[in-house]
Amino acid sequence: MSKVLDIVTAVIRDEAGRMLLVRKRGTAIFMKPGGKRDPGEDDLTALTRELDEELGCRLVSADLLGRFSAPAANEAGFTVQSATYLAVVEGEITAQAEIEELAWIDPAAPPAGMPLAPLLKDEVIPALLALA
Repeated sequence: MSKVLDIVTAVIRDEAGRMLLVRKRGTAIFMKPGGKRDPGEDDLTALTRELDEELGCRLVSADLLGRFSAPAANEAGFTVQSATYLAVVEGEITAQAEIEELAWIDPAAPPAGMPLAPLLKDEVIPALLALA
C-alpha cells in the first residue's frame, strides 16, 4: 500500500481559457500550483498561502472542481490525493520559491511531449473538459 500525500491545488485559467502549469526546481513534470496543508489549515487557507508563495498572486475565489487521486509525479511509492479548485487570482503571476518554470497550456490540446503529472493528465483535465 502506498503512502498518501494530501494536497490542495488550483486550476488557474487565463482569458483565452489556457491553464497554468508549474514545474518545480529539479523536476521535469508539469503540474497544477498548490501543495500540502500546514497543520490546522483548511483547503482555502492552504491554497491562498501556496499561491502567494509559489506565484506571488492572491486568491480571489475558488470553487471545488473535485477530489482526485493518482500516483504522485515526483515521489515514488506515493499516491497524491488532491482537492482541486477552479481558482480566480489577482496580481502578476511569477515563478517563486521552488517553482522553476510556468507554462500556459490549452487543456484540450496539451503540447505533445510535455511531461504532465498523472493527476493532471488522467483526472483533472478530463474533469475540466467535462465542464465545457
